[in-house]
Amino acid sequence: MIAIIAAAAVSMIVALFGTPLFIRFLIHRNYGQFVRQDGPTAHFTKRGTPTMGGVVIIGATLVGFAVSMAVAGRPPSASAWLCLFLMTGLGLVGFLDDFTKIRKQRSLGLTARAKIVGQGFVGIGFAVLALQFPNDNARTPASTRISFLRDTNLDLAFAGITVGLILFVVWANFLITAWSNAVNLTDGLDGLATGVSLIVFGAYVLLSIWQLNQSCQRLAAAGPRCYEVRDPQDMAIIAAAICGACVGFLWWNASPAKIFMGDTGSLALGGALAGISILSRTEILAAIIGGLFVIIVMSDVIQIGFFKMTGRRVFKMAPLHHHFELSGWGEVTIVIRFWLIAGLFAALGMGVFYAEWVVT
Repeated sequence: MIAIIAAAAVSMIVALFGTPLFIRFLIHRNYGQFVRQDGPTAHFTKRGTPTMGGVVIIGATLVGFAVSMAVAGRPPSASAWLCLFLMTGLGLVGFLDDFTKIRKQRSLGLTARAKIVGQGFVGIGFAVLALQFPNDNARTPASTRISFLRDTNLDLAFAGITVGLILFVVWANFLITAWSNAVNLTDGLDGLATGVSLIVFGAYVLLSIWQLNQSCQRLAAAGPRCYEVRDPQDMAIIAAAICGACVGFLWWNASPAKIFMGDTGSLALGGALAGISILSRTEILAAIIGGLFVIIVMSDVIQIGFFKMTGRRVFKMAPLHHHFELSGWGEVTIVIRFWLIAGLFAALGMGVFYAEWVVT
C-alpha cells in the first residue's frame, strides 16, 4: 500500500511542478496548438496554447512508478514493463503526430497510414509479449480468454496456440485502438479528458487492490473466486501513478487551459487503459468503468454513419461535447457534468465488479 501511495504522490508532485516548466519551454519554442476550422468558433481563442502536455503525464507516471519500486524494494514485473511500454510507445506516436502539426502549421498531423503503422507496431509487440513471461505459478501477464470480471470460458485459442495468438493480437489491438481513439476524441474541452481519465484510473486502483488482496497466488487457501491476475499490485501502482500525474496536470489543464495534453497524452492514456484492462483480465468491464469514453466514441460513429446513409446529422457536431457546446452550454458546465457522468459509470463498474462477490 505504501508503494501505491508513493507512486501517486510522487507523480502528482512531478506533474504539478514540472508542467509550468514545460509550458515555458513550449512557449519559448512556439509549440502551440492548431484548432480545426470547422469547430466551435469559441475554440479559435485557444490557438497557440502550448500542446504536447502528455510528455509531462508520461514522465511523471514513469518517475512515480520508479520511486514506488524503490520503496517496495523490488524490480518491476513483466506486466508493469508491458503496460508502461504500451503507454510510452503510443505516447511517442502521439508526440510525432503533435510535432508534425506544429512543424507544418496545421491541425492535421501524421497521415492515417503512418499513425496506423506506429500504433500497430506498438500494439502487436505488446500483444505478443503479453502471452510470454510465465511466473513461478505458470501465469502469463495476459490470457487468450476474453475477460469480463475475470477470464471467461470464451478462449481465442479454441483451435490451437497459433490461432489463439493471432486472434489475441487482433483482439488486443482492437482494444488498444478503441481506447486510444476514445481518449483522443474526449480531449476536446479544457480538462475533460484529464478529469475523466483520473476517475477511470482511480477506479482501477481500487479494483487492482481488491484483486491483490484476493489473489490466487497470495492466499494460502485460495477459494474458487480468487483472481488469476499475474501482477495486480503493479497494475494498482501504475494506475495510481497515472492518477497522480492527471491531478498535477489538471491543475494547469483546467479551464482556461494553460496547456493541452495533445495526442501525446490522449494516446498514452488510452494505451494505458487498454493495457491495464487486458492485464487485469477486465477487458469488457472496462467499457462500463470508462463508459463516458464509450458514449463519446459512439456519438462520433452515429454521426458519421447516419450522415453517410441519409445526408443529415444527428448532432449539431460530434463528438458529443461539441454538440452541447453549440447548444449553448458553457465549457466548464459541460466538463463538470461529464465528469459526474464518468464518476457514475466508474461507480457502476465497480459495483458490478464487487457484486460478483455478493451474489456468489
